[in-house]
Amino acid sequence: MQQIINFIIRNKTFLLFLLLFTISILFTIQSHSYHKSKFINSANFITGGVYNSVNNITGYFDLKTQNEVLVEENNYLKSLLYNTKQPADGTLFRDSLSFDKQFIFGTAKVIKNSYSSTDNILLIDKGSNDSIKQDFGVITSKGILGVVNKTSKNFATVISILNTNSQISAQLKKSNHFGSLTWDGISPAFVQLLDLGKIAPVKKGDTIVTSGRSSIFPKGIPIGTITDFELDDAENFYVIQVKLFNDMSNIEHVYTIENIDIVEITNLLNENKNE
Repeated sequence: MQQIINFIIRNKTFLLFLLLFTISILFTIQSHSYHKSKFINSANFITGGVYNSVNNITGYFDLKTQNEVLVEENNYLKSLLYNTKQPADGTLFRDSLSFDKQFIFGTAKVIKNSYSSTDNILLIDKGSNDSIKQDFGVITSKGILGVVNKTSKNFATVISILNTNSQISAQLKKSNHFGSLTWDGISPAFVQLLDLGKIAPVKKGDTIVTSGRSSIFPKGIPIGTITDFELDDAENFYVIQVKLFNDMSNIEHVYTIENIDIVEITNLLNENKNE
């Protein structure tokens, strides 16, 4: 406190001048409309710039929260999309669409990802405490990722589609011709679609999606596009190269898929096998 008093005493002349100068400026601004308008415009410019800078800084640090909000919104939209029944003519977004919640979507984050071995596994930050179970499907905003294999209380492992033991039913988007999606263990950017009959109208650039013929994934989830194809040795089925929509080396936010009818479907199929 004594230092402040000493500073005022030492600089009392300058401080008095500064006070009187400020008062004179205020009187000038108040008594002249032109000066007043200029002052207001300048003040708005300065404060606007300050607020904009502060907003940019807070917005940057708020990106994580905003990303989480977007993930939740995408999760809701995916739930609507893949639980919506299409009319018989195949058109979308009619007033006659009905909603049947067979699939429940959740969100998770990948905390470990492998894509360079032959049997790649991912680790996500959700487990049995979050109702994650074996055989849940896992996708991203771009397409299919894999299937939940094992769970602990807080984590779960996912068999990647880049796993030589993975087999997923997939089809041409433009028709119902389907086959088995596998991986040859070579490139993390490509998977292979096998057992697709040669009568199928296959073309380069065609889109491959999930077929909905399993109890894990709903129909229509994107997988990738055809880059090349040929007939197998017996010339009865195609061997198709599919370029993935996902960059498998850059995965973070994912969506889990639960088919609430999976127990009923599995039990029925097992009964048929035992007969």
